[in-house]
Amino acid sequence: MASHRKSRPAGTRVAGIRTPALATAALTSVALLSQTANASPSTDDKPSLEEVEKKVDDLYRQAESATEKYNAAKDRTTKQRKRVDTLLDDVAKRTQKLNEAREELGRNAAAQYRTGAAAPDTATFLLADNPQDYFDQTQLMDRMTGRQKESVDDYFTQQSETMEKRREATQSLETLTDSQNDLKSAKATVQQKLSDARELLSKLTAEEKARLAAIEKRKQEEAARKAAELARQQAEAERRRQEEAAAQQQESTQPPADSGSSDSSSSSDSSYATKAEKALAFARSQIGKPYVWGATGPDSYDCSGLTQAAWKAAGVDIPRVTYDQVNAGTTVSLSSAQPGDLVFFYDDVTHVGIYIGNGMMIHAPKPGAYVREESIYYDGESSIHSVVRPA
Repeated sequence: MASHRKSRPAGTRVAGIRTPALATAALTSVALLSQTANASPSTDDKPSLEEVEKKVDDLYRQAESATEKYNAAKDRTTKQRKRVDTLLDDVAKRTQKLNEAREELGRNAAAQYRTGAAAPDTATFLLADNPQDYFDQTQLMDRMTGRQKESVDDYFTQQSETMEKRREATQSLETLTDSQNDLKSAKATVQQKLSDARELLSKLTAEEKARLAAIEKRKQEEAARKAAELARQQAEAERRRQEEAAAQQQESTQPPADSGSSDSSSSSDSSYATKAEKALAFARSQIGKPYVWGATGPDSYDCSGLTQAAWKAAGVDIPRVTYDQVNAGTTVSLSSAQPGDLVFFYDDVTHVGIYIGNGMMIHAPKPGAYVREESIYYDGESSIHSVVRPA
């Protein structure tokens, strides 16, 4: 006898519950969508907070790099403009003397004409392109007195020198134009990078800004920890040095053979410490003033503008930009850094601060920030390029 029982619908048992075929298909689709979401990046174009932070930091670094190029171009432009002004002033004075000498030669030519020399009139001489040809062709030189010949020689000398100065002035004007173009280009780059950074930050919500501040705080805490570790290492190294010096002094009652050089070294260290103290006193007095790109004080600074002004207050002139400051002194190891030393950052040497000891420095950080004390590890240990003792 045939069974009247209906066949079970195709389905899948989930957690002991029979599911219809339609539900099974839905579950399968959800699973596939979930796998796809995990395997592929979000289609949302909005960058993550970490990406925004990195992008903003990169833009600020690019702006600072462009700022140093701007500073260098501005320095070159200022010097070149002074040179051009000096050359143009010199050319003007020489041209005046040349005109006076030309008039004197004209009078000599007229005098020779009156004495019977076969020569054109004075006006022809004054309009001549080359007075030398005029004198050669008319043979006036043979009829001139010694004083008149001296006048001719003086004229030709002045003419040659004036033409040379005019060439120099023309070349200097071309160089000045190039420097001014570099200045405009660097300025435009700085402004564009800062604008891009502001635009990114403006898109953040209040919550995202708070999270970004928290990330920055953690970075500062880590930088402070590293600074404290460096301070401990430096203190330990100094303790060992003093112990070794004391031991050497006990071993011999006689002064060492190189005591003269030792005294000289000690005197040099003392002199540097005195200058460094003045530089640091100035730097500390600037804390709280805003970072402004291209600024050299007294109301605002960029990074190299601050270090230059600090050391100038100590009577030491160092170059304007980081690229030159890094070569204006003696390079020392980080473990040997002393207060007053300059700490440079990044492979392209685009940032600098002045070391105050214990792994800390005073610097003008970036746009929107103020001159402040901060760990030299503020952007990670790998960002430190070198340490230079400028005096």
